[in-house]
Amino acid sequence: MFRSSILSILFGALQATAQTCQLQFDGRVSKNFTSEQFDVQNGLFDPDYVKGKGLKFSELLEITDETTLFDVNSVPVFLTINDSSIFAPSETNVQNGFRRAELLPASNNGTDPSTIGVKTLHFSLAKDPARPLNFSHEYQLVFLESADYSTNQFVLKTGTILGGNTSEPDTLQVYGNVNKGAPLLFQAPFSESVVHNFALKLDFDALTTQVYYSQDDEPLKQVTEATPNDISGQGQFHFGILKKPTGPAEDITREGYQPSGIEEAILYGGIFQEDSADGCISLSPETACQHKDH
Repeated sequence: MFRSSILSILFGALQATAQTCQLQFDGRVSKNFTSEQFDVQNGLFDPDYVKGKGLKFSELLEITDETTLFDVNSVPVFLTINDSSIFAPSETNVQNGFRRAELLPASNNGTDPSTIGVKTLHFSLAKDPARPLNFSHEYQLVFLESADYSTNQFVLKTGTILGGNTSEPDTLQVYGNVNKGAPLLFQAPFSESVVHNFALKLDFDALTTQVYYSQDDEPLKQVTEATPNDISGQGQFHFGILKKPTGPAEDITREGYQPSGIEEAILYGGIFQEDSADGCISLSPETACQHKDH
């Protein structure tokens, strides 16, 4: 009886170790994908948002054979901005102050289950030495925008933060809700020739955010506690480059200085979200639900 109980406990522990979390969405790109597939409905990302008017994602994306932590059966992509990366949601709303190119998960329509319950968002990113950012500007690289477009509930930034006292612009900084004072949750040097891996555990019931982080092939490690952060309001996740202007402007969306002749890029990979209602969080590829070809 005692031996049987011990074996039962050991078997249960092995099952827990081998557990893979249920996916909410998967944005990892199959190795046989082409850039042209980003221009049509593809089951990964919305082909229409967010990019400059008249541009196609195939003109802004470069599929690469680089690797990131959770790209086992998939590949990351370089996403670029240029002088034409001016988003125009309507004829009367042309965002001349920004340069933008962002991927939005196809299933994330603003009111879907990805912003309900407890979810963990994974992504990796790295610099492109051949197409560097201009760190005199502020960049948003990953963020959740509320369904009513009134705030970002969290945002990963780099560069010289507008209205801030940025001593080290070459830094990755995770901030909380912009309308609630944008508290700094975590920061790390934006080192070159390094892949930066993140997982954000988002508890939409308790309204907390917890950060996990690692570099290159190292498993994710918890780097913050579950910190109070108002992530209510549902919305959509953005993965890409939103470059803000410099100089005085009453409305930075439409005004401010942007240099000409830009070509800047960031590597993105390992984008997926899993359900963590039962505490499940993938810290390494061995425990993650593997990408399936689309």
